[in-house]
Amino acid sequence: MRLNVGFGSKKFSFEVRRLSYLNYWIGLMFKSKDSENLLFDLSGRWAIHSWFVFFPFLALWLDEKNNVLEWKIVKPFSFFVKPKKTFSKLVEIPINSRNSKIISFFRR
Repeated sequence: MRLNVGFGSKKFSFEVRRLSYLNYWIGLMFKSKDSENLLFDLSGRWAIHSWFVFFPFLALWLDEKNNVLEWKIVKPFSFFVKPKKTFSKLVEIPINSRNSKIISFFRR
């Protein structure tokens, strides 16, 4: 599915795969950096980790209107990554050539 996201006055869209609840526990673990972007449709202040994720990825925490509340480049085998704000959705975007425009936007 295509996800439209806002960040300040900027808008952009990209492809994501919405995960089922059972897949929330796996996310990018044991996948390659060429994996698809993953959308977690959950709300709260859940922490994530990157155990068994062998590549860095961009985590975007979104509000209910798909505006970016927080973002972070998560390094492999990070123990605990938690946003400061309550969110509605989380997107995990592998750092790879297919996502280079999105990644460069946030690395500025």
